[in-house]
Amino acid sequence: MLAHVRSASVIGVQASPIEVEVDVATGLPGCHIVGLPDAGVKEGRIRIRGALESAGIKLPPKRITVNLAPADVRKDGAAFDVPIAVGILTAAGVLPPEAADGAVMVGELALDGSIRPVRGVLPIAAWARDRGVRRLFVPRDNAREAAVVGADFVRPVGHLGELAEHLLSGAELPSAPTVDAITAEAGRAPDLADLRGQDLARRALEIAAAGGHNVLFVGPPGSGKTMLARRLPGILPELTFDEALETTMVYSVAGMLDGRALLRQRPFRAPHHTISVPGLVGGGNNARPGEISLAHNGVLFLDELLEFPRAALETLRQPLEEGAISIVRARRTVTYPSSFMLVTSCNPCPCGHLGSPRRICTCSGNRIDSYRAKLSGPLLDRIDLHVDVPALSYRELADRDPGEPTATVRDRVAAARDRQRSRSSRVNARLHLHELAEAVALEPGAHALLERAVDRTGLSARAIDRVRRVARTIADLEGRAAVKASDIAEALQYRLLDRGAE
Repeated sequence: MLAHVRSASVIGVQASPIEVEVDVATGLPGCHIVGLPDAGVKEGRIRIRGALESAGIKLPPKRITVNLAPADVRKDGAAFDVPIAVGILTAAGVLPPEAADGAVMVGELALDGSIRPVRGVLPIAAWARDRGVRRLFVPRDNAREAAVVGADFVRPVGHLGELAEHLLSGAELPSAPTVDAITAEAGRAPDLADLRGQDLARRALEIAAAGGHNVLFVGPPGSGKTMLARRLPGILPELTFDEALETTMVYSVAGMLDGRALLRQRPFRAPHHTISVPGLVGGGNNARPGEISLAHNGVLFLDELLEFPRAALETLRQPLEEGAISIVRARRTVTYPSSFMLVTSCNPCPCGHLGSPRRICTCSGNRIDSYRAKLSGPLLDRIDLHVDVPALSYRELADRDPGEPTATVRDRVAAARDRQRSRSSRVNARLHLHELAEAVALEPGAHALLERAVDRTGLSARAIDRVRRVARTIADLEGRAAVKASDIAEALQYRLLDRGAE
């Protein structure tokens, strides 16, 4: 007898339908799985047999053939255990032929019959909802995640015997939890009031948050670069539901939700400089999201930027422009979203004391040139704000009152974002060129100032574009429609403040 059970696989962050065909026929007893399965899928034969026996179901001594269609799509992981087991039970006559009609199933089986959580349930749930699937059977530990897109059709199951009883006699299953995504609580972020001094860097951080701009902090060790970066998520607007859903899908595919239903905080990722290229941008034998995708709709912080391998840094150029990364493999191309704010920090030289009034730099000229050469011009052009973060003296730190708290700055950032939203669905840093031309109405004095700056410094076309975007954000923070010369002047200082760091 031939049985059909629907399942799904995830490619990138998109679900793809998989048809599980099971034939139980007379012949030499055994179970054969075809359809381009990986080792994890093939090993499911052992898990399924043990789970069925633990549920009190003994397989007949017949030949079992499992086909996972379409055959040209690589199937990996253990999420097909449950649909294959249900297909075997249906083909063997234990379950009625119509038992799995209108259903999609995913889940890994343990030898005792319990159903373990799997990666990528949220994209599968979204795909199933869009296609009108009546029942989506998921592991109980994935139920909150799946219910984000709608709890009505989600069926949590904890044991194979429980699932078989439901399909056979209609026994009740626990209902999926209702997730109130809008009122979910967010954790407390570090407060900007903790930071003393560094007024210019604080101002740059506010501009970056308001317009979604990339930032490079340059300064000696201990000057506050990392403190600044870690306080950026707190002044960013809260994730919208659509942004939260996109971000949660990435974490679902990566298997990093840890039982959470929906991520409500903007991600902040800070990988170590020893990270590999696949670890940063994604990939590997079984393609997985990298740090740039885990930072989607949030912040990617690269501390000690010039200690990262140059090959890894250069891979950032495409996602910074396009907001996505495509990973090409022999059989498929996988695309992950990667729209993030890049925040970086570095020392002015290998020892960190170049230009310091209190410490002597011990680096030779050649060593400094080699250190700076790791950061290419094209990548530097994609960083909108280059900010000098000098070391402060003890008196400067002790005499300073606490700065503005995060909540106050966040209100100004939200107001500037609202002004941008009235023009476009994108922040200033990601406006299309025709949108930028309409949004940036330069006054005559601003035009003249920008022209003189280009003549003197040789800014590239991309750098000019970045200056205009930053100036637009500065005007938005001030609540003005036109971009004045003062806005251009402030935007230019974040390109020209420390030419030595470039």
